[in-house]
Amino acid sequence: MMKDFSITGLLTDVHQNKIYPAEIKVKKGMIESISEIPESQLTTQIYILPGFIDSHVHIESSMLVPSEFARLAVVHGTVATVSDPHEIANVCGIEGVNYMIGNGKRVPFKFNFGAPSCVPATTFETAGAVLNANDVESLLKRDEIKYLSEMMNFPGVLFKDEEVLKKIETAHKLGKPVDGHAPGLRDENARNYIAAGITTDHECFTKEEALDKLKYGMKIIIREGSAAKNFEALIELLNDHPNEIMFCSDDKHPDSLAEGHINQLCERAVAKGIDLFKVLKAACVNPVLHYKLETGLLRENDPADFIVVNDLKKFEVLKTFINGELVAENGESKIKSVKTEIINQFAINIKKPEDFIYHLDKWGEEENIEEIYAIEALDGQLITNKLILPVDKVVVKNKQLHSNPENDILKIVVINRYQDAPVAKSFIKNFGLKQGALASSVAHDSHNIVAVGVDDESICKAVNLVIEKQGGISCCCPPSSGGSWREAVLALPVAGLMSNEDGYKIAADYTAIDKMTKEELGSTLGSPFMTLSFMALLVIPHLKLSDRGLFDGDDFKFI
Repeated sequence: MMKDFSITGLLTDVHQNKIYPAEIKVKKGMIESISEIPESQLTTQIYILPGFIDSHVHIESSMLVPSEFARLAVVHGTVATVSDPHEIANVCGIEGVNYMIGNGKRVPFKFNFGAPSCVPATTFETAGAVLNANDVESLLKRDEIKYLSEMMNFPGVLFKDEEVLKKIETAHKLGKPVDGHAPGLRDENARNYIAAGITTDHECFTKEEALDKLKYGMKIIIREGSAAKNFEALIELLNDHPNEIMFCSDDKHPDSLAEGHINQLCERAVAKGIDLFKVLKAACVNPVLHYKLETGLLRENDPADFIVVNDLKKFEVLKTFINGELVAENGESKIKSVKTEIINQFAINIKKPEDFIYHLDKWGEEENIEEIYAIEALDGQLITNKLILPVDKVVVKNKQLHSNPENDILKIVVINRYQDAPVAKSFIKNFGLKQGALASSVAHDSHNIVAVGVDDESICKAVNLVIEKQGGISCCCPPSSGGSWREAVLALPVAGLMSNEDGYKIAADYTAIDKMTKEELGSTLGSPFMTLSFMALLVIPHLKLSDRGLFDGDDFKFI
């Protein structure tokens, strides 16, 4: 039950760029008054500041439903998110968007969902749903939908695709901002993309690219997630562009969400000598102003959404308030778990090892091939490199191509999860596996099953573990010297993307399977499952694999 109360501390006033002792009175969930008081009246040296906001996040990537995501996030001072539900929309369509909104409303947290603009992300893969311009318009007309989510189809914008432009025009007509997604886009192409009315981008991976987009009027969201990490490359922009920068995680796995959130970016930014008030603008203020969020900014008559921290260096959160309700205190979430229903779409049969054989006759009659393509995964990035390697970098045996772990060239496969179909196969570098395989039904953006492994039997077993659970992540190791298979699976029955269990349990389970992938299989990646989940994301250059084949992200066509 909501209570009226007052609190005293050092108010960190981001509107006047000053810190002073103050008493804040809260009545019916709103800030009734803010009064400066003598410092002698303070009983403890605490700092009060606006709550943190993640300016672009896919809740689904936490493997938690929104209500569980909120339980973990508030501990770190996060009071709101700008959330793109296109992961579940690619699986379940509008029903998936409705699920996220409905589940999020069951807890005291400010989720701000967008209308997914690209479902499916491309026509070169199989997704579980399609949202056309009329579907997007019906979503944008709803009060719960705050913006048009990331426009990944930047070729469609540049070449004036009718459906794409209709979605953007509808958002503009309804006064809702349009998020961008255009990695590497520069110069004239960037200018034309932004001129279409696209206002943000979270995909910049160099300072030069971000400056180019800032020049044409775009706001830049600095991303630091579990896989893609652009903070170091971009954070200096905040010095000269404090009103145009925001912070986001984009995709954050449950283990890293349990450790921290936007508060960690504030700590790192301040440690680099960036002005505190510029940091708090990016973390708290700019998202509210840009997206017109109903989130308080520590002003009289604002909703009482604020946090109490121990200091302004580490940003250790002591209390989090949302609409005047205490939702976290001293590292403990006050939000209770709620019972969660399951929606899903999974319609394939168990696979056999022979389904994963990579036959040389895929090239027709020619068997004396000299080169193969391979995806080069980059730790901490979503972009990949396109490698053309001598065929002897893999193992050629019995007119088949096999993984070669000695060269760190492993087989990667993508399996259509919506209907039984042939398995797409290629090779990938930098996963570092010495044995076994890992698989996932979290595979942006269509969320088919993606797997990487050393041998076909291991790949098949890892994939089947996911199929048996109707979604999840898995890894397995073959038996050694008469032993048995070692395997682990984390079930994700909600759309094959999220668990319906306690968020802290899922964080612990994820930590265990991540550890097995590194210590027993030998993966050298910082976040192997997060990296794996992006190897089928065709809209990120340079080379990816969809359920329909190997795809060149620069030429936007199959190889």
